[in-house]
Amino acid sequence: MNALAGLIQRRVGLCLLAIGIMLLGGYAYFQLPVAPLPTVDFPTIQVTAKLSGASADTMATSVATPLERAFSAVPQVTSMTSTSAAGKTQIVLQFDLNRDIDGAAQDVQTAINTATPNLPKTMTSTPTFNKVNPAEFTVLSLALTSPTKTLHQLDLYADNYLAQQLSQMPGVGLIDFHGEQKPAVRVQIDPDALAARGLTLEDVRSIIGVSTLDQPKGSLDGEYRSITLGATDQLLDPKGYREQVVAYKNGVPIKLGDLGKVIDGAEDTQQAAAIEGEPGIIVDIHKQPGFNVLSTIAAIKARLPVLTAQLPKDVNVQVVGDRTQTIEASVNDVQFTLLLSIALVVVVIFVFLRKATATLIPTLTIPLSLVATFAVMYVLGYSLDNLSIMGLAIAVGFVVDDAIVVMENIVRHLEMGKTKIQAAVEGLREVGFTIVSMTISLIAVFLPILLMGGIVGRLMREFAVTVSVAILMSCIVSLTVTPMLCAWLLKHHEEEPEPGRFSRICENAFNSIHTGYSRSLDWVLAHQRLTLAVAMATFLATAALYVYIPKGFFPQQDNGLIQGIAEAAPDISPKAMRDQVALLSDIVGADPAVAKVYFWIGPNPTISQGKVMINLKPFAQRTASAQQVIARLQPQLDKIPGIKMYMQANQDIQIGGRASKTQYQYTLQDPDSTELDHWSGVLLAKLKTLPQLQHVTSDQQRATTQATLVIDRATASRMGVTVQAIDDVLYDAFGQRQIATMFTALDQNHVILELDPKWQLSLETLGHLYVRSSSGALVPLSLMTNLKNELVPIIINHQGIFPAITLSFDLAPGHALSEAVDAIQKASLAVALPDNVRGSFQGTAQAFQDSLKSQPWLILAAILTVYIVLGVLYESAIHPLTIISTLPSAGFGALLALIICGQDLSVLGMIGIILLIGIVKKNAIMIVDFTLAAEKQGMSPADAVREGCLLRLRPILMTSLAALLGAVPLALGHGAGSELRQPLGIAIVGGLLVSQVLTLYTTPVVYLWFDRLRTRRAVAAELTVAS
Repeated sequence: MNALAGLIQRRVGLCLLAIGIMLLGGYAYFQLPVAPLPTVDFPTIQVTAKLSGASADTMATSVATPLERAFSAVPQVTSMTSTSAAGKTQIVLQFDLNRDIDGAAQDVQTAINTATPNLPKTMTSTPTFNKVNPAEFTVLSLALTSPTKTLHQLDLYADNYLAQQLSQMPGVGLIDFHGEQKPAVRVQIDPDALAARGLTLEDVRSIIGVSTLDQPKGSLDGEYRSITLGATDQLLDPKGYREQVVAYKNGVPIKLGDLGKVIDGAEDTQQAAAIEGEPGIIVDIHKQPGFNVLSTIAAIKARLPVLTAQLPKDVNVQVVGDRTQTIEASVNDVQFTLLLSIALVVVVIFVFLRKATATLIPTLTIPLSLVATFAVMYVLGYSLDNLSIMGLAIAVGFVVDDAIVVMENIVRHLEMGKTKIQAAVEGLREVGFTIVSMTISLIAVFLPILLMGGIVGRLMREFAVTVSVAILMSCIVSLTVTPMLCAWLLKHHEEEPEPGRFSRICENAFNSIHTGYSRSLDWVLAHQRLTLAVAMATFLATAALYVYIPKGFFPQQDNGLIQGIAEAAPDISPKAMRDQVALLSDIVGADPAVAKVYFWIGPNPTISQGKVMINLKPFAQRTASAQQVIARLQPQLDKIPGIKMYMQANQDIQIGGRASKTQYQYTLQDPDSTELDHWSGVLLAKLKTLPQLQHVTSDQQRATTQATLVIDRATASRMGVTVQAIDDVLYDAFGQRQIATMFTALDQNHVILELDPKWQLSLETLGHLYVRSSSGALVPLSLMTNLKNELVPIIINHQGIFPAITLSFDLAPGHALSEAVDAIQKASLAVALPDNVRGSFQGTAQAFQDSLKSQPWLILAAILTVYIVLGVLYESAIHPLTIISTLPSAGFGALLALIICGQDLSVLGMIGIILLIGIVKKNAIMIVDFTLAAEKQGMSPADAVREGCLLRLRPILMTSLAALLGAVPLALGHGAGSELRQPLGIAIVGGLLVSQVLTLYTTPVVYLWFDRLRTRRAVAAELTVAS
C-alpha cells in the first residue's frame, strides 16, 4: 500500500494513463465483432452420400452402415447420427469440444477411403463431407425469381455467379441453396419405341456412355512447332444427343431422338422453392466465425446492387431473410440497459454524497473500468453480444463499490481535520486490504464457471471473463485513480458551501435510517439466539426452494424467425406437396405479424417434408411474440387436411446434430428395428397424454407402399437373364440414373436416363420393359417377375450404428423442462420398455440434463473457492465462515423472486445466484475488516462489531443499492433479447433485496457466536495445559 500511496501525488501521470486507457479501449470497442451470442465452435462434420434411385433401406444397409462402421474408429466422436432416405444418406459426426476440426476432417476422409470399397459400385461419386458448426446461423437469405427465365437458368445465375462473387467477400462462410435446379440433359425413352426396334435401356445407356467423353488427345511435336490435338468428343446440348446414332437396323440408323425425347431439364425435378407463391431459388449465406455479423450483412447488401446489375433485367434478387434487424435491436437494447444501469448507479451515488465533485470521483470508475475491459475483450477475441454486454451491465453495479469504499473512508479522515494528502494516504491504507479482499473473493466466484466443461461452460466463459476483468480493473482504478482524485478534488468540511434543501433532506433521511438501524441492531444483539434461528431457517428454506423450483435450460428467445416443418403422407407426389405447402404459406403470410414467408421441399430429407421459413416484422411493428404467433397460427394450419405443420421459434443456442420437428428430443435405440418401431409407437402414445408436453411427434414417418418385384430366379436363369440385368433395366427406367457427364467452362452437368414421364404413372409400364438375354434375345420383364405390395419405411435413422427413432416435443405452457424430463422418464418406466430398447435425451434436453447434474456442485465449488481465498487472505478458518454465512439469504431471495415472477431456474438464473455469492459477502467483509482492526485497538468484540456495522452502514447501503439498481433494468427489460437477461436480473434483485436486510443483522451475530466459540476452545485448551 505504500507504493500505491506514492502514486497519489503523481496526478499528471495517472491522468495521462487513464486517458491512454480510454483511447485504447475506445478503439477496441469499435473493432469488436457484434453477434447475438459468444462464438462457440462445435466441431461437427456432415457426410453426404448419394445413390439416385436407391430406397431408404438400400441407403441404410449398403451406404450408411459401411460408413458408420468406419467412422466408429475415428477418435473423440461424441455423437454419430445418420438419416437415410431415397437416394441420399446424411451422417453427422459431433466431436469433443476440444477436438481440432481440421484433424477430425483428416480422420473422416481416411475413414471414407476405408469404407469406399464396401460401397455400391453404382455410386457415381464418393461420399463428401463438410465442416459445419450448428451454432453458426444463416445471416442473410436471398431469393432469385423471374417471370421469364427457367428455374435451371436461375440456378446457374445463383451458383455460378452470385454465390461465387459473395463467397469472396470478407466474413462470408458457407453458402447453401434450396430449390436447386441444376441443369441437366434428360433422356426420356418410350419403352414401346425401344422394343419395336429390338433395343433395351441398357443399349441406350452403353451407347451414350461411350459417345460423350472429355479425355486428353495429346499433341504433335514437329521440328519447328507443336500442335495440340482436340476432338468433338463431347455432346453438350439436347440437339446433339437427339442425333446420336444408337444402332442400325436394316442399314437404317436409329437415332436417340427416334426412341423418345431429349430435353433441357433439371438434375433433380423433385426439389422446389417458392417465395410468397413465386417459384425461385433460395440462397442462404452463413457468417465466418470471428467476423462482425452487422458489418458482414451491410457489406453484402451494399454489394448486391452491383452484382444484380450484371444479371438479366428480368431476374429479380430480393432479401427474404435478414438477421440484422433482430441482432441490432437486441444489442442496442442491452446497450441501452447498460447505459440505464450506469445512470441509476450515478443517481444512487449522488443521493448519498449530494456533491457533484464527490459523485464524479466514483462515477469515473465506471467508464475507466468498462473501457479497459473492451481492450481486454479485443485481445481475447471476444465479441459484443448479449452475454458480454449483460455482464458489463451487471458489473456496473459493483465496479463502483471499491471506489465508494475508498472515497467514503478518505472523507471520514478529512472530517478528522487531516490534510487532503494525509487523508487520502491513510484512508487508502486503512481499506486497501478490504478492497483487495473483496476483489479477489468476487473474482474467485467465477473460477468454477471458467473451469466448466461442455457447451454451457463454453457459452458462459466469455461472460465470466468479462465481468472478472471489469472487477479487476475497478480494483486497480480504486487503488490508484480514486485516491488521487480525492486528494485533488475533495474539500474539507469548512471549505464546502452550506448544504441545500435536497442535501438536508437526504442527510436527514440517512440519519433516520442510521438511528433506526442502531436501535434494531441493539435489539438483535440482545436476542442473538433468535437471530441465529432465523439464519438457520433461511438456510433450510433456501434448500427447500431449490428443490421446489422448476429447472430450465436457457429462456426461449424471440429473434424474429419461426421455422416450420410441413409433413404430408409419405406417398404424396412432388406437385401435390408443393401445392399443400403453398397453401400453408398463404395462411401464414396473412398473419399481421408476418413480414415474409418462403419455403422449399426436397430433400428434407424426403419429398413428404417441406421447410417453411417465417420472418416476423421488427419488434416495434408487432405486439405478439414469436410463441404467440405460433399459438395463433397453429389452429388455422391444423384445419388443412392431408398435411401437418410443426413450428418452433428459432433459437440462437442450437445444440444437437439431428433436426427435429419440435424443440426437444428423446431418442430410442434398438438393434431390432421392428421392435423399435413398436415400442416407439407405444411410448409416443403415452407421451401425447402428458400435460407437461405438447406437439409430441416422431421422426419415424409412416411407411409407404413399395411395389416389390419378386424375381423368378429359375425362369430368369433359363432365359439367360441375370439379376444384375433386371436391376439395371429398373434403374435405367425409374432411378433417374446419371449415365454421362458434360464438362463445361463453368460447371459439370449430368445426363439423366429415364422413361418418358407419361410412362412413370402406373405399374402397367413394367409390362412394356424388356431385358436382353445372354443369347441377345429380348425377354419381357413380366415373364420373370411377379409384383408384391409391401410397406417399407421412407426414412431410416441411426444413432451410433443402431437403428433409432427420435420423439420430439415442446413444453406445454406453464411447465419447465425439468418437469418434462421427469415426466418422460416416468412414462418410459410406465410402459415397461424392454432392456434392449434404450432411451436417452438428445440435443438441448441432453445439455440441460448435464447442466442440472452440475448445478449443486457448481454452487458448492463457488462457495468453497470463496472460502479458500478468504481463508488465505485472513489467515483464519473462522472469519471466512462469518462472511459466507450471508449467502443463504441471497439464495433464498433469488429463488423466491424467480418463483414469484413465474421464471424457472435456468442457467442464467443460476449464474445470477453465483454472482450473488460474490456480491453479498462484500457487506460482511467491510464489517469484519473494521471489527478486526477495532479489536486490535483494544475494543471488545461486541463493541467492535457494533461499531463496524454502524460506521460501514453508509458504504454498505451505497454499494448494495448500486448493485441492486444496476440489475433492475435487466429484470424489468422487455425489449429485443430481454428473455435472456430477465432471469439474471430477477435473481440478483431478489437476492439483494433479502440479503442486504438480513446480513446487516446476521453478520454481527454470527461473528460474535464464532468469537465465543473460539474463546471457549481457547479456555478449554488452557485448562488442559494447566492440568
